[in-house]
Amino acid sequence: MSFLEMTEDIINHPLFLEMQEMPHHGGENSLYIHSVDTAKCACKLAKAFHMREDRVRAVTRAALLHDFFGYDWQSDRHRRFTKRYTGWRRVTHMHAFIHGAHAAHRAGRFFELDARQRAAITSHMFPLAPFPTNSEAWVLTLADKWVASTEVSAAVGWQVRNFYQNLRK
Repeated sequence: MSFLEMTEDIINHPLFLEMQEMPHHGGENSLYIHSVDTAKCACKLAKAFHMREDRVRAVTRAALLHDFFGYDWQSDRHRRFTKRYTGWRRVTHMHAFIHGAHAAHRAGRFFELDARQRAAITSHMFPLAPFPTNSEAWVLTLADKWVASTEVSAAVGWQVRNFYQNLRK
């Protein structure tokens, strides 16, 4: 089964398409691009680890939905949400800690997910999220870290290039 066959219903969903307008990891990257790249990476990893075809499909779809949380975490509204808490509770209510659970809940409202996929989405931010408890969760966590590291490195390069270009002006 091809990547598109596994994911077409999600990729073409109007709420998923809205993620094209949401910035992510700096530079010119969007949440949509990050999610698609993470899903492609997870699919490749799952195949490399010789996972069964149904589990390859499951982790690929979970990876596509891992950041389907549905809010702008950089907005003033979200900042006000976190400021309602103090001390350690504020830390644990920051986006990095909570968005996996929000994404799993929201994805479950629009797409059919099994318990393993929900667990994978919820725990993809390990060690800031719960410990991954199944192979899909570990593959998704690894894929997300890999893709995010690449994106952040590219964003830093993009910022440095812009800085030096502005110096020359």
